[in-house]
Order: sequence, then structure tokens, then C-alpha cells
Amino acid sequence: MLKTDHLKVYNKAYISTLTRKRPGETKLGERVQSLDSNLSELKSSDATFVLLGLSEDIGVRANFGRGGAHTAWQPALTNILNIQSNDFLKGEELLVLGHIEFEDLMKRSERADVSTLRDLTKEVDQRVSDIIKTIILSGKVPIIIGGGHNNSYGNIKGTAEGLFESGKISSPKINVINSDAHTDFRPLEGRHSGNGFSYAFNEGFINKYAVVGLHENYNSQSVLEELKKHPKQIQFSFFEDIFVREELSFKEAVRYATGFTKEGYCGIELDMDTIQNIPSSAKTSSGISANQARQYVTWCAKNTNAVYLHIAEAAPVLSHIKTDNKTGKLIAYLVTDFIKENKLIVKG
Repeated sequence: MLKTDHLKVYNKAYISTLTRKRPGETKLGERVQSLDSNLSELKSSDATFVLLGLSEDIGVRANFGRGGAHTAWQPALTNILNIQSNDFLKGEELLVLGHIEFEDLMKRSERADVSTLRDLTKEVDQRVSDIIKTIILSGKVPIIIGGGHNNSYGNIKGTAEGLFESGKISSPKINVINSDAHTDFRPLEGRHSGNGFSYAFNEGFINKYAVVGLHENYNSQSVLEELKKHPKQIQFSFFEDIFVREELSFKEAVRYATGFTKEGYCGIELDMDTIQNIPSSAKTSSGISANQARQYVTWCAKNTNAVYLHIAEAAPVLSHIKTDNKTGKLIAYLVTDFIKENKLIVKG
């Protein structure tokens, strides 16, 4: 594996070690693209999608949450590589890039106080935004797996700056849809997983922000009041209105969000703590189903100019089952749903 600028790039040989081959079958791991030497090859690849892993939980702990989000990437990758290559998805559409290295920051975060964790989260931001920008400048669509939802900031900033520098947009700002129990629009009190969107919004990287399925019990009044100040830029729906009071359907809630953000490029964010009984930093016993999460990703990919997908906060290490495979497998479903429905090609 090649290391460059805090990025560990996976070559074909490494990908092959994670792919379980069987006679008479072809797995995605046998078809996906990879890089041989350096990032300059990225632009010449004809793959549309680039898979990137984030193995950190610093931002979660900086928000007083439970760690563990650093464990989602590897099981997700293994499950993705062992999907069947067939008429529905061949594999050549996807380039497996590798993962951003955070080992040094994770080491420094051990036994660190909240102030230090928030400073380290800013360093995470920089590494993520730099790599995302590089992927966008190459004309690809990033699929980002793992880490805390603090990484929404780096995704948004890197995408907006990349599209702007490549001449795709007139100013560095994009739309974003998020399926989440929380707004992640908390005060600008130092970077953590609860304010990635508020920082991106405040710094001008977000044009419109839509959130699907907020939980009434877990969003402060002050944050809700802040959202209400920006009706032309922020749209949101509540889980209770959809699933408890049944005042609108889940499909309608997603349709409102995609309608609100359909003009221009749109990032798609999914916090795994919105899915019922999925191990995460804020695991919920009342949430959307795995199938509804797949519908959310599918509908967003189909009905917006979806320029990236981020699956955040999953923490398989927190599962009560010692060998949790379902989380990685669900992430693999979400990734393939996105690829199958996303028709956007942003050539550099």
C-alpha cells in the first residue's frame, strides 16, 4: 500500500487479500479499480465513484459521545469487495482509494481533555477536506465511510472548493441532505461531531441544508430556533411527525428534502444513529429501519445532483455481538444503492 499526504492508498494486491474468491463467481473486489503509484492517476481513471475510509472517533468524543466510529471502515470495505459482480453492478464504476490516516491524531487524543479533542478535530477537518477536494477535482464522486459526523464539515468544504476551482459552480457552496436524529447544528464552540453543519453553514460552504427525521427529544430549543431563522436555506422534518403521528410519510419527507435541494450539487449524509438498533455513538431503540435507510439513499441519489455520499457514526465495536457483521453489510447495501441510482458524472 502506498502512503501519501496522510492517505494510505490501496493497490490491487491488497484489495485482493480482502476478496473471497469462489469458482464460477466474480466479486466486486475482482473488478474494482485502484491506483498503482500516486494520486495523479485518479483523474485518468474512468471510474465514476471513489471509495474512501475514515477511521477516527475524535470528533465524537469531542462532543461527549461514545467512541467507536473508527471501527466502521474495515468491515464495510470487506463487505463491499465481496458483493457479487453482475448485471446490477459490475464493479468497474468504483475505484477503491484507501483510507485517511489518523493514527497520530488518535494517539494524541488518548486521555485528552475536551479542549484538546476539539483542536484535534480541526486537524481531522483539514485532512478530510484536502483529500475530498482532490477527488472532486479529478471529476469523481466520493463515497466516504466511517468516522464521526464531524467529517461532514470536511466533506462539504472539500466538495465546495473542488467544484468551485474546477469551474463547476460560481461560488464555493453546495446543498446538503442529512438523515439524522440530530441537527448537528450546535453552537460554534470548537469543532466536534455535533456542529459540522453549523460550521460549514457559518463559513459559507452550504447553500441549502435539509434534515430528514429529527428526533424531538434530542434537539435543543436553542438549536431549533437557530434553524428557524433561515427558512430559505434550511428545511427539516421530525421523526415523530412521520412515524408516530403519521402526518406525512417517509417518502414525502425525503421528497420535500430533495425538492428543496434539487437545484445545484448536493451532498448526501447519513448518520447511522438514525437507524434502529445499529451500534453507534448514539444508538437508538426508535429509528428508521435498514430498508428505509436504503430508500433514503436511493431516493436522494436519484432525485438530486448527488455529488458525494457519507455514511457516518457506525461503531461496530459497540455491538453486543462480538463478531458484528450486519453493520458492515448494511453499509455495503447503502453504498451499492447509491452507485446504482446516481447518474451524475462530474468530469474534471
